[in-house]
Amino acid sequence: MISLPPNVRIHVALGYTDLRKGMDSLALMIQEILRADPFSGHVFVFRGRKAGTVKILYHDGNGLCLYQKRLDSGAFTWPVTRPSPDGPASIFLTSAQLSMLLEGLDWRNPVPSRRLMVAG
Repeated sequence: MISLPPNVRIHVALGYTDLRKGMDSLALMIQEILRADPFSGHVFVFRGRKAGTVKILYHDGNGLCLYQKRLDSGAFTWPVTRPSPDGPASIFLTSAQLSMLLEGLDWRNPVPSRRLMVAG
């Protein structure tokens, strides 16, 4: 994945999306459902019905970029909140949480790799 500037917001769409959609259809979804600007430079992440595939749409200032990742096994950890008609259709992640999500890790509750048991 490309390195992102610190002011970029990462939107994770709640629920699942038909991943047969391409750039234009996803950009339209961002405008109509997420009520955001797909050309803002922010990152938009969508999950397919099968939780092992995601698509990411990002405008780099020169054009739209579409990334897709499919896990060999397992599923991406996705927000359990369901979109509601009057509530938000996405949540925000940090770039560190996005990295964990794309690695197939549980970004909601990261476990330290090493814990000190005794001082000294």
